[in-house]
Amino acid sequence: MEPNSSTTPKSTPHTPTAADASVRVPGAHTDTFTRDHLPPPDQWPRLLLGPPGPQYPDRLNCGHELLDRTVEERGPDRPALHAGDGSVWSYGELRETVDRIAHVLTGELGVAPGNRVLLRGPTTPWLAACWLAVMKAGAVAVTVLAQARAGELATICSLARVSHALCDARSAADLAEADVKGLRTTLYGGEDPGDLTRLAAAHTGSGPYRAVDTAADEVALIAFTSGTTGQPKGCMHLHRDLLAVADTFSREVLRPVPDDVFAGSPPLGFTFGLGGLLVFPLRAGASTLLLEQAGPRQLLPALVRHRVSVLFTAPTAYRTMLGELDGHDLSALRRCVSAGENLPAATWHAWQEATGLRIINGIGATELLHIFISAADDAIRPGTVGVPVPGWQARVVDEHGEELPDGEPGLLAVRGPVGCRYLSDPRQTEYVRHGWNLTGDTFVREPDGYFRYVARADDMIISSGYNIAGPEVEDALLRHPEVAEAAVVGRSDELRGEIVVAHVVLTEGSEQTADSLRAHMKANLAPHKCPRLFVFEQSLPRTATGKLQRFLLREDSP
Repeated sequence: MEPNSSTTPKSTPHTPTAADASVRVPGAHTDTFTRDHLPPPDQWPRLLLGPPGPQYPDRLNCGHELLDRTVEERGPDRPALHAGDGSVWSYGELRETVDRIAHVLTGELGVAPGNRVLLRGPTTPWLAACWLAVMKAGAVAVTVLAQARAGELATICSLARVSHALCDARSAADLAEADVKGLRTTLYGGEDPGDLTRLAAAHTGSGPYRAVDTAADEVALIAFTSGTTGQPKGCMHLHRDLLAVADTFSREVLRPVPDDVFAGSPPLGFTFGLGGLLVFPLRAGASTLLLEQAGPRQLLPALVRHRVSVLFTAPTAYRTMLGELDGHDLSALRRCVSAGENLPAATWHAWQEATGLRIINGIGATELLHIFISAADDAIRPGTVGVPVPGWQARVVDEHGEELPDGEPGLLAVRGPVGCRYLSDPRQTEYVRHGWNLTGDTFVREPDGYFRYVARADDMIISSGYNIAGPEVEDALLRHPEVAEAAVVGRSDELRGEIVVAHVVLTEGSEQTADSLRAHMKANLAPHKCPRLFVFEQSLPRTATGKLQRFLLREDSP
């Protein structure tokens, strides 16, 4: 692993070299699997640590920092977690529960520092408490979706050599079906005598749990990408990484306050949700609403009931909620964050007109944990993503890594205090090149320094020699008042190479035709960008976080 920032001059970022693997403080992990399966140091991106960016001590446990330190600074009585049923856990109650779980982990369950612990279940206070307990115990969390199926779970457990699992009793069937050899599964929220809730209750008198003295650069989390094809990639993040995303995007752009109530749609199994619904509010001493069901139509009444002030969700959810706003008092809402896919300018303007709120757009990646380009308040430029978050750098490069002039589309390259480190995966050298993380997105840097999203690199449509960005066409389609959703993909064509195909979901009761939509598009885009084929759909394929799965439409295009 790389050396801590104290081994280099604090005024300059450090570039890892092959020699750095031995220059580090001793770690607490007795199970060294994650350290042993990091990429070679010469395949890491350059990290930006130290002034003007965040810097951390050699020894650091993020569970202690997020929970114990917050209780020490702000007291135990403040609300920490809100459940959908109206119950509230204070910071003191959360710490007591987390400590009891940690006692069970390292006692009855025999979890050793560095062991991988699978966490699975709906987004609830108990899942959040389990995650924090794994952090304090010095183990490595592998949080997966409650919807993950047996085959996916078996693959993840095999890749990460998972030894233990904490699972909501309602989500146990697929994990049992995965039949992972040697996996010790403990359920919570059920009736079994060995249920984690009962085991933890037995530790009521055990007292506080002292967090394991992990090194700041020891792995705390393996987040698996929700990749569209191929074997999932495990992204290894360090204890300091969890704090770094809070100390850059959250502190510098979002700027939460202790009285904020966070909520959103992404589950904790995605780093977008882990950061926005747990790490950021705890780092700020705020509270968070954890909803088991967080679709757009469940979110709206929850925002009203719990007086939510900070919202994290995807562009599609904002657009869906626009048609449902009547009768909902959103006066408490002050911050709206969008990520996961491109935010069309039309959606931004429609939300601002309806609510008076300006959506904070952002781009992040599982490999980099959270958002690294964004803008807030008066700095927002609708139609662009924003500028590099303080502590991060970004540029647009060609396939050789050479920086391109402003206005010319190319690959987005970023670096900051967090970097991509795949778990034993040869694709490391595809994502990290020349010390930069290449996200797989095509961007343009405007002359004013703002970064504008063009397309995923593999979503660019090439038709008759023209490069056509699907999201640009989608944005134009969404300006039509009777288009609810749109996805644009390329379809192979013998004459043109590809043609533009638009998959469209109309608003309820709409009678729009392909000809009427074609006329709308010709009035808004150059002719070569206009779809040659319209396919009307009842719904579009999306991931659990609302991210559009264009690859399925490419496969299904007529």
